[in-house]
Amino acid sequence: MSTSNANNNRTLTINDEERLFLQSKLTKKNKVAKSTFKDLLINADLLEIIDLIPDKIADVIIIDPPYNLTKDFNGMIFSSRTEDAYEQYLRLWFHKVCEKLKPNGSVYLCGDWKCTSSLQKVMSEELKVINRITWQREKGRGANSNWKNAMEDIWFGVKNLKDYCFNVEAVKMKRRVIAPYKVNGKPKDWKETSEGNFRITYPSNFWDDISIPFWSMPENTNHPTQKPEKLYAKLILASSHVGGLIFDPFMGSGTACVVAKKLNRHFLGVEINEEYCLWAAKRLELAKKDSSIQGYSDGVFWERNSLALQKKSLDKRKDKQK
Repeated sequence: MSTSNANNNRTLTINDEERLFLQSKLTKKNKVAKSTFKDLLINADLLEIIDLIPDKIADVIIIDPPYNLTKDFNGMIFSSRTEDAYEQYLRLWFHKVCEKLKPNGSVYLCGDWKCTSSLQKVMSEELKVINRITWQREKGRGANSNWKNAMEDIWFGVKNLKDYCFNVEAVKMKRRVIAPYKVNGKPKDWKETSEGNFRITYPSNFWDDISIPFWSMPENTNHPTQKPEKLYAKLILASSHVGGLIFDPFMGSGTACVVAKKLNRHFLGVEINEEYCLWAAKRLELAKKDSSIQGYSDGVFWERNSLALQKKSLDKRKDKQK
């Protein structure tokens, strides 16, 4: 059945006519072996098709598996389990997924506080773990008997410590300078502009500039654990070049694939739930007309809640180009 939202609710929906078109964009299990494995959405169980995907094809693998929580994914229930059982679940597919990584590729593995130690343990069995990114997931009302859970982790691993991609210039941040410091009357490490005072800074492994998708954002879907496009843009820009292949074995609503397309990379996504695949397919169609990523413009990542400043800077740049 077709659905619609209120005018100010931009959460993605699919009508009946779109559904037929978008279903034609999906690759089912019986067609996987004949695929080119570039710019592909595979609607299938990962364990049933992973051996059909060629080894060493991905520049970056972004993995957002079910956390060790009981969660309803559009009728498919993932149940929490003991730590040992969860690690066994990870091992069912993690090592096979890593076989798809190029020798100089990178893997990013997402998790929360409860499962993060298991993620590190299993990743270290296959890769060299070189960092843990912690990002502020500011959403929810909090808890009465515990600290509010407002952080998640992304483990960063590579096959070869001497040969992997990291484009630090592509992931710098633009931050407002609150207490401008001058030397001989001139700004030190910051610029004075008509929009305010800013400093371009190197990225750290703590990210407090991420906005969780919500109903007024065009990237928003009804997926219960959707990752923000800005979050994945940092991973993709840092660890791949234009034309590289981004592989997401737990695609969900398609954020990794959509961001890959917007950043001129190829994508390969696998997702067992057809409805999520359709959402991903529609987002990819929308990306053909709009390649913008919230919080990323002028080649830098802006602080959270700075959209007005971003637009002002973009308008000024367009005026200069006229």
